[in-house]
Amino acid sequence: MAMNERKGFRFETYEAPEQSIFDKFFDIFQELITHTSGDFDEAIDWLRELDKEYELTTEDYTIDDFIKDLKAKGYIREEFKDGGGDVEDGEEGSGGGDISITAKMERIIRQRALDQIFGKLKRSGAGNHKTGKSGQGDEHTGDLREYRYGDGLENISMTESLKNAQINHGVGSFQLSENDLVVEDTQHKAQMSTILMIDISHSMILYGEDRITPAKKVAMALAELITTRYPKDTLDILVFGNDAWPIPIKDLPYLKVGPYHTNTVAGLQLAMDMLRRKRNTNKQIFMITDGKPSCLRMPDGTYYKNSVGLDDFIVEKCYNMARQARKLHIPITTFMIAQDPYLMQFIRHFTEANKGKAFFTGLKGLGEMIFEDYEANRKKRLK
Repeated sequence: MAMNERKGFRFETYEAPEQSIFDKFFDIFQELITHTSGDFDEAIDWLRELDKEYELTTEDYTIDDFIKDLKAKGYIREEFKDGGGDVEDGEEGSGGGDISITAKMERIIRQRALDQIFGKLKRSGAGNHKTGKSGQGDEHTGDLREYRYGDGLENISMTESLKNAQINHGVGSFQLSENDLVVEDTQHKAQMSTILMIDISHSMILYGEDRITPAKKVAMALAELITTRYPKDTLDILVFGNDAWPIPIKDLPYLKVGPYHTNTVAGLQLAMDMLRRKRNTNKQIFMITDGKPSCLRMPDGTYYKNSVGLDDFIVEKCYNMARQARKLHIPITTFMIAQDPYLMQFIRHFTEANKGKAFFTGLKGLGEMIFEDYEANRKKRLK
């Protein structure tokens, strides 16, 4: 699906094998609800327009039937205000209430984003990051070595140890000594704290290109990846426009671009404040942005803004934040989804100040690149 010049979406025909009519609608609905930032009514309006163009429904199954199924399956809920102004759950088919997606639907959207972006990755059973140091750890490597004093009994490979005993002592007089024991080597696992910064300035939807939806999908996929594959890690998400503020993972589907400038300094400052409170020593910042820093909040509460070119005063503040993060041993990986030469030069200087990384990427490969760097940073910093 892609944005066209009018305002809407362009769909390519797709036939999934052995898919029920509900599942076909549900696939489209999940994409629409992401693009509409969780607005159910707008998503259904788009679905009705698509039905008119592509004749998706049948006499036996209409859009209204699909909505009823969404309610029955717990993906949406209808709320209405009683006479006292309190919000109550509406009965199915009651009508007149506001319909919104449920926490169950939010999880489905995150899982879909994970499958779309990281679907080709192999899942690991344990789900944590290797340090590269073998010894008394908690993740098996598959390598074997001789038993050492202090090794846990649970790490002993009985098959290989018994084989050694037979070779060393013979079958007739079987005995198992310490010298026969073989253990499966392990690696230590460590925690990583990641802050993902997302630019929600107005430029993320300018020039007819929707950049916020792919960035939002990456955030949802990364959140689902870390909570399922790396449960000992932490991921915090913040957005930055004129100011910066954290958002919970559950609010990602509803993320929208605002009429904001780009206060990169505020985002970095908040990210480092959040990481200072983390107990583990392995920390990093990912920043997704498509625009130049153009705003600062001054001590008196006013905003210093400059949307023309790169303002030296703002840029130097950004470099100072990058250096502060470096002193705190926090690498910053910037994903710049724009190709302007002067912006690329700024990011290179910013990256040099932090000794971090920068990727100049389009939207298509953004998710894969973030995951690759997530893995690479872990393996590099946890050694």
